[in-house]
Amino acid sequence: MWKTLKRWFHQLGSPRTFYRFSGALIPWLFVAMVITLAWGLYQSLLVAPTDYQQGESYRILYVHVPSAWMGLFIYVLMAVSGLIALVWRMKVAEMVAIACAPIGAAYTFVTLVTGSLWGKPMWGTWWEWDARLTSELFLLFLYLGVMGLYAAIEDRRKAARAAALLALVGVVNLPIIHYSVVWWNTLHQGATVKLFSGESHMHPSMLKALLIMTAATKFHFGVALLQSVRARILQQESKASWVQELVDD
Repeated sequence: MWKTLKRWFHQLGSPRTFYRFSGALIPWLFVAMVITLAWGLYQSLLVAPTDYQQGESYRILYVHVPSAWMGLFIYVLMAVSGLIALVWRMKVAEMVAIACAPIGAAYTFVTLVTGSLWGKPMWGTWWEWDARLTSELFLLFLYLGVMGLYAAIEDRRKAARAAALLALVGVVNLPIIHYSVVWWNTLHQGATVKLFSGESHMHPSMLKALLIMTAATKFHFGVALLQSVRARILQQESKASWVQELVDD
C-alpha cells in the first residue's frame, strides 16, 4: 500500500498528470459546491431558529465561521505544499502553495469584514485590538506577504520557494489564532463548536446548517484551487509538447 501511495504521489506531482486529474475532478466538485451551498443557505436562513439573544443578526455566523476555518485550513495546506516544494522540488507543489495564497487571503478578508459587521451590534464597536482579531489580521498580512514576495522575484521557481519559506515561518501564527481566546481575555467568544472533543453549545439545526455551509466552502476552495493551478501549469509549461498539443486541439 505504501508503495502504491508513493507512486501515486509522484505521478500526481507531474504537471501533465495533475492537469488531467484536476480537469476530471473539477466538474464533480462544482456540482457538490452548488448542491451544498443551496442546501446550506436553505438550512441557515429558513430552517435554523432565531437566536434568543442575538436575534436574526447571528445568521452572519454561517458565512463568518466557515470563512475563518477556511482561512486557517488553506494556510496549513499552503505551508505543507511549500514544505514539499522545498524538500522535493516538485513543480506542482510550488504552484499549489502559490495558488492557495489569494484564495486564503479572500477568505480571511471575508472573516474580518463579517466579524466587524457582527461585532458592531454585539460589542458596540467595529474593531478592537484584542488577540483573536489582531492575529487574524496578521494572517491576512501573511497571505499578502506570500503573494507580494512571489510577485517580486522574476524567476517563478525561485519566487515560489522563497514564498514557501515565508509561509512556513508564518505557521507560528496559527496556534495563536486558535488558542487566543483561551490564553488571553478577549472580546471574542470561546469555541462554540467542538467537532473532536467536548459538546458543541449550539442547537442541532444551527450546527447542521453551519457544517453544510462549511462543506460548501471546502468544495468552492477545491474548484478555485484546481482551476488556478491548471492555469499556472499552462503558463509555466507552455513550451512542453503536451501543452502544445492541447493548444493545437
